Amino acid sequence: MKPKHVPAAAGAPDPYFPNSGDHRYRVHRYELALDYRPGPNRLAGSARLSAVADAALAEFALDLAEFRIGRVLVDGRATRYTHRGNKLRIRPAKALAPGAAFTVEVHYTGNPRPVRSPWGGLGWEELTEGALVASQPVGAPSWFPCNDRPSDKATYQLAVTTPSPFTVVASGRLLTRTTRASSTTWVYEQSAPTPTYLVTVSIGHYRAVPLAVRPAIPQTGYVPERLAVAFARDFARQPEMAAYFGEVFGPYPFGEYAVVVADEELDVPVEAQGVATFGTNHLGGGWERERLIAHELAHQWFGNSVTIADWRHIWLNEGFAKYAEWLWSEHAGGPGAAVHAAAAHRLLAGLPQDLRLGDPSRKLMFDDRLYQRGGLVVHALRRTLGEDAFFAMLRDWTGANRHGVVATADLRAHAARYTTAPLGPLFEAWLERPELPPLPD
Repeated sequence: MKPKHVPAAAGAPDPYFPNSGDHRYRVHRYELALDYRPGPNRLAGSARLSAVADAALAEFALDLAEFRIGRVLVDGRATRYTHRGNKLRIRPAKALAPGAAFTVEVHYTGNPRPVRSPWGGLGWEELTEGALVASQPVGAPSWFPCNDRPSDKATYQLAVTTPSPFTVVASGRLLTRTTRASSTTWVYEQSAPTPTYLVTVSIGHYRAVPLAVRPAIPQTGYVPERLAVAFARDFARQPEMAAYFGEVFGPYPFGEYAVVVADEELDVPVEAQGVATFGTNHLGGGWERERLIAHELAHQWFGNSVTIADWRHIWLNEGFAKYAEWLWSEHAGGPGAAVHAAAAHRLLAGLPQDLRLGDPSRKLMFDDRLYQRGGLVVHALRRTLGEDAFFAMLRDWTGANRHGVVATADLRAHAARYTTAPLGPLFEAWLERPELPPLPD
C-alpha cells in the first residue's frame, strides 16, 4: 500500500524534533527479529530495512538508542558506521544515487530502556512481568533502528522470541507462533503503512478475550487472567462503537484491533497501529473510562491511517479523537456533542490564552488544552458546514487520505469543498490565534 498524498512538509526536518530521522531517504519495509529475556531485560535484535534514497547519499543516519552494535551491512556488504547520541551514522562503500533502492541490516544487543524526553521516558518500558512499548512521539529508537519521522510510513514484520509462558502482542496480524524448547517465536505482519512511533510490542502474562469476530472487525483483548471478567464488561460496547465509527468515519482502516491491558497502572492509554494499550487503572466503567476507549479507537482513523506530516499538526490527531468521544456520547444516549463542546469552551475560557493550535510548540503539543480546543474546531466545522456536509466531509477525508500523510493545510482545502461559505476566518480564529473564539451558533 502506498500513501496517497505526501505534503511538501514531509520532505523536510521536523521543526519540533529536527534531530529525529533523516529526510533524505524513505523506508518501505522493516523486518525485525527480536529475542527478549524479561528477567535480565535483555534484547538481541536484527533489523533489515528496505529503503529508497531521495537524494545522493554518501552517508545517512538511523535513530537508535544505546545498544551495542554487532554489525551493519548496506546491500549485504559490511560498512563503516559511528554510533553516538542515539544516531547510527552509516557510510556505504559506494554513495547511493537519488532514486536508488537499498537495504540496511543492523545487528544489536543491550538492555532496552525508554529514551529521555520532556514528557518522561518514551519507548520500550520494562514491566514487573514483561514489557510494553509506548513511543509517541520519538521513542521508537529505544528498541529498533529506524528513520523516526511520522511521515515515513512503512510495512513491518515483527518476529519476537520470548520465554514460552509469555504472550506477545504486536502491531499487525499474527502469522505464526512456534515453540522450540522453552521459547516461543511470535511473527506478526503489519501490511498497512505505519509510522515508527505507532509500532508496538506488549509482552506479558495475558489471556485472550474475544470481543468481536468476523464479519465484524476482529477485536480481541489481552488482559491479566484476574481482570478478564472486568475487561469483558467494561469493553462490551467497543464493537458497537467500532461499527458506529465505521459509519461516520468510513471503513475501519486495518485488519484487526487489539486492546492490551498491561498489568500496571499507566498515566494514559496509548494508541498504536491496530492496538491500544491501557493500564489496570483504566478499568472500572463510567464515562471517563468509556471516553478513553472511544478516543483510542478513533485514533485508528485519525493519526494512524491518516498520519500527520510533522508534529506541528498534532491537533489533527487529537482534535478528531476528542470529537469522536463527543460523537459517541451523542450516539449512545448521553450528552450531545454540543453539550460537551459548551463544557470544553467554558473550561478553556478560564485557562491561559497562549496556545496556538495550528503550531502549538513542542512544549505545548500534549497540553490538555490542545485536545479540548481541537475538538472545538471540529465542532465549529460541523456547525458551519451543516450535518450532511460535515459527515460527508469526515468520511471523504479519511477515504481520500487512507494510509496517507497530511498537514493542516490539506484539511483546510478539503473542508472548503463542502461549503460555499468562506472557511478562512474560522480556521484563522481557531488555529492561528491564541485567543479563544466564541462557539458558532
